[in-house]
Amino acid sequence: MTRRLLPLLFAGLLAAAPARAENPGAFSFAVIGDAPYNFLEEILFRNLLASLDREPLAFIVHVGDIKGGSSLCLDELYQERRELLDESAHPVVFVPGDNDWTDCHRESNGAYDPRERLDMLRIVFYPSEKSLGKQAMALERQSAVTRFSDYRENQRWRVGPYRFVTLNIPGSNNNLGRSADGDAEHHARMSANRAWLAETFRLAKTEGAAAVFVMFHANPRFERFPMERRPSGYRDFLARLEDEVRNFGGPVVAIHGDFHAFLTDRPFRDRHIGAVLENLTRIQSYGTPALGWVRVTVDPGSPDWLRVEGNPFPPPRSQ
Repeated sequence: MTRRLLPLLFAGLLAAAPARAENPGAFSFAVIGDAPYNFLEEILFRNLLASLDREPLAFIVHVGDIKGGSSLCLDELYQERRELLDESAHPVVFVPGDNDWTDCHRESNGAYDPRERLDMLRIVFYPSEKSLGKQAMALERQSAVTRFSDYRENQRWRVGPYRFVTLNIPGSNNNLGRSADGDAEHHARMSANRAWLAETFRLAKTEGAAAVFVMFHANPRFERFPMERRPSGYRDFLARLEDEVRNFGGPVVAIHGDFHAFLTDRPFRDRHIGAVLENLTRIQSYGTPALGWVRVTVDPGSPDWLRVEGNPFPPPRSQ
C-alpha cells in the first residue's frame, strides 16, 4: 500500500457547515482507517476511540489496515486489535485492508498464505451477525447466502432510508497479479463483491433509498478509469460501480482508505461520455502517520444533506 499524500482537493466542499445532526432523521457517523500501525500508535488510537465515545455517533467504520505493513500477521495481534475496537462505546464496522491479509505473504509479515489469514480475520472480526463495539448493531452478511458463505466480511445495514454496504476490496492491487493462487482468490472474491453490490443497489431502488454508501479499503484510482493501461485489480469494480451509480440516479457515497490523507471530491467520470458523475461523492480517510477521523453527517432536513468534516487527532492546539 502507498503512503503518498494526495492534495486535499475539495476538502472544504462538503464541510462548510457544522457537521452536527440536528433535524429529525439526521445522524452522524465516523470514518477511521489505516491505523494503528505500531505500539505507539496503538496508544494514540486508543485515545482517539475514547474521544469518539463522547461524540454523538450512530456508528464508526474502520476502512481497513488495522496493522502495519511490515508487522507479523499473528493471531494474537488480530485478537488484540479486535479487543481494541470492541472498547468503543459505539458500534464499529471493520473492513479488511491489504495489511490485514493480502500482504501477509511478505517475509516481514511472517510469510503466511493470504487466504488462510483472511479466514482467520473472518473468525476474529466477524464472529456473529452484529458489529463490533460495546453497543453492537445488527448487520446483514453475504455469508447468509449459501453460494457466498465464506464472505462474512461483506456487510450491509440501514439507517432510516439510507443503505450502507461494505466490500472486501483491499490495496496491493486487490490481490491480483502476484501469484496464480492469488489471482484465483481475487476472481472468486470479486464475483462475490459484484453480487453483493448489485443486490444492494437493487434493494435500494426497490425500497426508494435516499442514498447508498459503499465502503471498502483500497483507493481504486477513480481518476485513471477507464484509461488505466496496466493490469488493474480495480477496473472491473469501477465499471460495475459506474453502472450502478448511473442506473440508481440518486446520491452514492464511496468511502475508502489506503492513501492516508483526508480527501473528499467527485473523481469519477462516465466512461461513455467523459462527464463527471455528479451523484457520486468520494470520501478518503486519514491514516498513519497523521491520525484523524472524518465526521459524516446525513441530514435529510437540510439542503446540504451530506456534510463531511475532517478532524486531525490529536486536535491542533488553539492559538
